[in-house]
Amino acid sequence: MKNILLIGGSTGIGLELSKKLEDNYNVFISTRNPEKFSSSNIKTTKLDLDKDFEADWLPEVIDGFVYLPGTINLRPFKGLKSEVFIDDFNINVLGCIKILQKVLNRLEASENSSIVMFSTVAVKLGMPFHSSVSSSKGAIEGLTRSLAAEFAPKIRVNAIAPSLLNTPMSDKFLNSDTKLDNAKNRHPLKEIGSPEDISDLVMFLLEDKSKWMTGQIIPFDGGIGSLKTN
Repeated sequence: MKNILLIGGSTGIGLELSKKLEDNYNVFISTRNPEKFSSSNIKTTKLDLDKDFEADWLPEVIDGFVYLPGTINLRPFKGLKSEVFIDDFNINVLGCIKILQKVLNRLEASENSSIVMFSTVAVKLGMPFHSSVSSSKGAIEGLTRSLAAEFAPKIRVNAIAPSLLNTPMSDKFLNSDTKLDNAKNRHPLKEIGSPEDISDLVMFLLEDKSKWMTGQIIPFDGGIGSLKTN
């Protein structure tokens, strides 16, 4: 079976993804809450982005890498301290870079490995109060294309750019019927994305079905990044 490494993933997208992977893949998860997983096909370790990532517990070959940690700091630029930008960049970008460098030789050992990262629709669309998260996720888009070019043809690198998803991280934006309805109505499809749906897209990018696909930023945004319906 192929070996898939998830960074983060004890809630939301990562949790759904682990459920879909565990029956047909060897799953390795580095997360802040490893106690949430008990399947024999899932091995875990504690994640601390402030410390060096230890790769000794991983197999010599990794076929898929998914970086899930992220931030949603939506505040007016005028009141944002530089430390917020630095923290967002550390979590969204540098955390991914540091771990990737630690496991790159294992990804290179695979016949067809895939890296999946996450951006946001706000990089393309431009949204108020998104300056910090858009800055760091914009860096992820540049990193995706650069690494895809550098690692081709051995390793594929793609990123998904979602709009607001119904996950624990976005709960404060969706924690009332009014907020949920307003969020739905901002999207042409009048729905909010689900962890179940986006995890299917991640699965596609990890599998051989997407073996002719690299360097792409894939919208998963209910149409908001491309369509104006009112």
